[in-house]
Amino acid sequence: MAGGLKEVRERIGSVQNTMQITSAMKMVSAAKLRRAQDAITRMRPYAEKLQAVLANVSATLDTSEGPYSRDNGDAKTLLVVITSNRGLCGAFNNNVVKAAKVAMANRQTVHVLPLGKKANDAFKNDLHLKATGFADDAWALFDDLNFERVKDIGNVILDQFASGQYDRVELIYNRFVNAAVQVTTTEQMLPLKPEASEESSSAIDYIFEPNRAEIVEGIIPDSLKIQLYKAVLDSHAAEHGARMTAMHQATENAGDLLKELRISYNKARQTVITTEILEIVAGSEALDS
Repeated sequence: MAGGLKEVRERIGSVQNTMQITSAMKMVSAAKLRRAQDAITRMRPYAEKLQAVLANVSATLDTSEGPYSRDNGDAKTLLVVITSNRGLCGAFNNNVVKAAKVAMANRQTVHVLPLGKKANDAFKNDLHLKATGFADDAWALFDDLNFERVKDIGNVILDQFASGQYDRVELIYNRFVNAAVQVTTTEQMLPLKPEASEESSSAIDYIFEPNRAEIVEGIIPDSLKIQLYKAVLDSHAAEHGARMTAMHQATENAGDLLKELRISYNKARQTVITTEILEIVAGSEALDS
């Protein structure tokens, strides 16, 4: 029984150490979440309004005017799969990888551009899926996240689409809702998709200054890079929310386990004490007799 008590004590110590680690990770993620949430909260209204304007403008462009408006189906598709660099965030990364594999179904040619170490790890052995033309360390975007790095990746995506290397570009990422909720999203980046709502797309007449061609060549590409940057910021905030939630749950589970172990330890200790008392009484009675 003494050996059993020692084992339970060791387990209690191990669980206490785990609780300290998960609690610290929760606090770190909460601090990082605040900054990431502020960034996406400021970016999202601007990006969404800009995307709505783009959808309306694209409805007025023909293929000759808009290299980003041509729609040749999805025979050649580029999937931009955005995950985190680290784990310990629940199903955050697995959900994105699963969504990417679903998007690959029934497509003739699919290439993957992983952004995030977990996405790179998931597809690095499938060399036929790897997108080419990007920097070798493009997947390490979150090591130093800034708009300039996203812009460089966006430039390559736009060039490859304009040259006909791809017919469709889709973003797959976790959209941030709140600290406890992240929604796995598949979003079309290219070609520009006309606004589906009749109310928003009917009878909107734009005056182009200085001219339509300059709008297409300048503003639309920049706006598409903003869309990509928004998806990256969404994923960044969602990652910290998912990790904070996962570590909070892990800390609570460790606390529940610790209570059970302490109860087991006290019961085992009481059994040892009771046994020792009974042995002393039995020995005393044997001496008296």
